Amino acid sequence: MGTELALVVSGASGTALARHFAMAALTSDAVGVLHRVMTGPACKVAAHELGEEWSTAARFRDSLPVDGASRTRVQAWSDSELMSPVSSGSHRLGGVVVLPCSAGMVGSLANGISRGLAQRVADVALKQRWPLVLGVRETPMSPVLLTNLGRLAQAGAHIVPPIPAFYLRPDEAEAMRVFMDHYVMRVLDLLDIPISGDGLRWNG
Repeated sequence: MGTELALVVSGASGTALARHFAMAALTSDAVGVLHRVMTGPACKVAAHELGEEWSTAARFRDSLPVDGASRTRVQAWSDSELMSPVSSGSHRLGGVVVLPCSAGMVGSLANGISRGLAQRVADVALKQRWPLVLGVRETPMSPVLLTNLGRLAQAGAHIVPPIPAFYLRPDEAEAMRVFMDHYVMRVLDLLDIPISGDGLRWNG
């Protein structure tokens, strides 16, 4: 059957990372279902960065360049669907990834605020002690954001900003793909989802 994961997309820039993560997760037989939640701002950012065909959770799922069987493993939810099963801790998840994660999302989670499904899913991960990965997309980081990130780290969240692995020394033409491949491999490692990572791991 495989584990169930949730991918939450907030309104920060970097929706290509969310697309890349979804594709990588669906290559693993260990992932049975990938629940996808997009906030309203995330839909607008996705439309700007990737095109209108990616502008809702359902469109994002339908546009993924994967086979039909993989696509059926994606459950798409809008931020307003608070009756979704993933809004409850009684629906077990193997982990929640917020990617990209905005400073606003961080502030809400650090202060126990969950106004929509996206915030609720991440908040549930914290209270259930499930793996919660926050791909924070903000620079420079203000003292307020750093304080909030510290609180979330103490609560058990993994703070994983998308930072290039320069030691892979990719060809410039391939650098962005290699960067995203490496980043999503590291996130899947934190969720204990097996992935080969050929050529992406440090070997001295």
